[in-house]
Amino acid sequence: MHGVEEPIDTEKALPVLPARLVAVIVSPGALMAKLVEQPKWVGALIVVALVVGVSMLLIPVDLFMEMNRQQALERGVEIPEMSQTAIRVMRIVIPSMATVSTVVFSFVFAGFYTLIFTFILGDEGRYAQYLAVVVHAWFIAVLLGLLVTPLRIMTGDPQFTLNLASFMFFIPDGYFLNVFKALDLSQIWSTLVIAQGVHAIDRRRSFASAATILLAILGCIALAVARFI
Repeated sequence: MHGVEEPIDTEKALPVLPARLVAVIVSPGALMAKLVEQPKWVGALIVVALVVGVSMLLIPVDLFMEMNRQQALERGVEIPEMSQTAIRVMRIVIPSMATVSTVVFSFVFAGFYTLIFTFILGDEGRYAQYLAVVVHAWFIAVLLGLLVTPLRIMTGDPQFTLNLASFMFFIPDGYFLNVFKALDLSQIWSTLVIAQGVHAIDRRRSFASAATILLAILGCIALAVARFI
């Protein structure tokens, strides 16, 4: 009948942003099924970028300076002492750059996944869907990154992560151990959630298939990053 509003299907309705950020942790499969139908990404991207910025802001800039100094000494280069003005500038630059780079990488990885799954492998999916999946899944990694910030300060290592190297105590220091150091547990978790999203975008793509492809990509990234650790 005209003038009668149809009831809203709450089971299919996309939750509000705070509920989505909780759901991506506790029920990612259900969230992804709704998210690909309504691929909202702006709010999640803002939250993810701000959490990264806050994480970097909480770490004393002296730790970054000492890390850079140690890396320079290993290369046989001595870095001169920075002025107080330069240090104050770095307190702004580091969180700002981390925030901006998070936004940029979100768009880049969403485009890369769209290229892989839609254009190369033939899945049905739109860029906006992959972007929504990526930014929501990355909330897990950045939240855990914020939670380990006290450990980064205590250890004096601003790059400290919970990674697979913690379980590889039998591997001597070197490139192969660095590969496992580059495999952050939170990134693996986020990658598996992205696989849930890829499966939701095109049901023909099984979760196992998506997870295998995405973890292989993550492994290739770790192989490259390990050379610079």
